[in-house]
Amino acid sequence: MYIDFITEYWYLFAMLFAIVFLLGMDPAQRRASGSKNLTPSELPQLQFRENAVVVDLNEKDKFKQGHVSQAINIPFSRLNDSLEKLRKHQPKPVILICETGANSRKAAAVLKKNDFSDIYVLNGGLASWKRESLPLEKGR
Repeated sequence: MYIDFITEYWYLFAMLFAIVFLLGMDPAQRRASGSKNLTPSELPQLQFRENAVVVDLNEKDKFKQGHVSQAINIPFSRLNDSLEKLRKHQPKPVILICETGANSRKAAAVLKKNDFSDIYVLNGGLASWKRESLPLEKGR
């Protein structure tokens, strides 16, 4: 009976395994990047209580359209070239923000390899910040 069901609906089982695999990938990527997740409501607390540095990884034109207050702009494409700029902030927690969170995880792995230890990633990126209707600065 089970075998018949599985053979009849094999595609459902294939999708189930794919979903389980993808769900397992996110925690594995987080561990590899050495970063901690941060919700939009937690970001200002960390930023002001621990004097954390917010790094917006979006390109300059996207950054000018809207960014978190006091964020510095270091485009993901230029991260390796800008590591020295970030070194002066190294003892502080670093919060990474991109549009969706994907580049932030990659950037966290780069920072970890370069001896940064207190790295946070805004879960869901700037898109989650906007969904919460939190304020954005424009310009700069």
